[in-house]
Amino acid sequence: MELVAGCYEQVLFGFSVHPEPKASGGRQQKWTPVADFTHHAHTASLSAVAANSRFVVTGSKDETIHIYDMKKKIDHGALVHHNGTITCLKFHGNRHLISGAEDGLICVWDAKKWECLKSIKAHKGHVTFLSIHPSGKLALSVGTDKTLRTWNLVEGRSAFIKNIKQNAHIVEWSPRGEKYVVVILNKIDVYHLDTAAVSGTITNEKRVSSVTFLSESVLAVAGDEEVVRFFDTDSLTCLCEFKAHENRVKDLFSFEIPEHHVIVTASSDGFIKMWRLAQDKKIPPSLLCEVNTNARLTCLGVWLDSVTDTKESLPPAAEPSAVSKEQPKGSKKESGDAVQEAARQSKPNTKKRGLTGVSEEPTRGSGLVAAKKRRAGGMLEKKRKKKKIRVMQ
Repeated sequence: MELVAGCYEQVLFGFSVHPEPKASGGRQQKWTPVADFTHHAHTASLSAVAANSRFVVTGSKDETIHIYDMKKKIDHGALVHHNGTITCLKFHGNRHLISGAEDGLICVWDAKKWECLKSIKAHKGHVTFLSIHPSGKLALSVGTDKTLRTWNLVEGRSAFIKNIKQNAHIVEWSPRGEKYVVVILNKIDVYHLDTAAVSGTITNEKRVSSVTFLSESVLAVAGDEEVVRFFDTDSLTCLCEFKAHENRVKDLFSFEIPEHHVIVTASSDGFIKMWRLAQDKKIPPSLLCEVNTNARLTCLGVWLDSVTDTKESLPPAAEPSAVSKEQPKGSKKESGDAVQEAARQSKPNTKKRGLTGVSEEPTRGSGLVAAKKRRAGGMLEKKRKKKKIRVMQ
């Protein structure tokens, strides 16, 4: 596996992690992170990172998305469709990448040909975050227009627009997709899919910077502080908290591999840390390993080369329909009804077929820009000289 993290200093770090053989005599198993590469392709700080079984993609304030082939350890090129900071990147399986940016657009990319299949004017302000339902048939996005938007990916259109009182900066589905959370400053509103109404609110000590579900009911929360907390989203109580870093925690990531449930944290103190979760989430996790990047980290991802992902594509539709760039002003349906209707077909679909409602013809001028042939203005011209991954021995 590989830990990848971006920073304010425009660099992407990669660390391969090697678990030691099982310890004997009750001694805790140690994992060893080894510096694998650094890559300085962006000309501004990194703002988002995502990984599938082959690629790692990074977004930046320089308005570009860079693609790294993790099998070959090479720069695979850049995507230059957005006009604004890339705020969020999400893979669905190995076929699609969805990006959001400060230009208000959500773009759907073919992650094989690296072509923009659809560009949606999603928010009147910035897109601050997006999350894809586990089925691949729904997506949620939040933006600086004080709206929470539900996207029906089966029909390729907006399903519901909910006005919220403030600008939310995080939205996240639970693992089974039965609930989701919306984060506004230090408040975490918990919604249930069947009603699409707030069932309760969790209050963190400081502004929340990242959340990740550890189970359907347990949410890990990091904020502008050194502490990470685990909350029960049903009882709304704090199960435990632990000091993870010496400075604010910027990002969290969790994953499961045989015999281990792991959470990874990245902080402004420069450290990336891996923690092993106890089965009882009231017990703080134990440290597996840590590495100091000596940089101000901003975003985090994990590339698992052995993962076989069955969700190869977003699900197909019976009748494709384009997403209008002008979104409806409102919906006559109740919020819960609208979201439920869009989720009715939410059984996972693993057939390798295209995103319904999205033309398989790429958007003009929005394909992959080869790393050696970028000519998109002075900024990208400068980046041409910094495109190669430096492999560290």
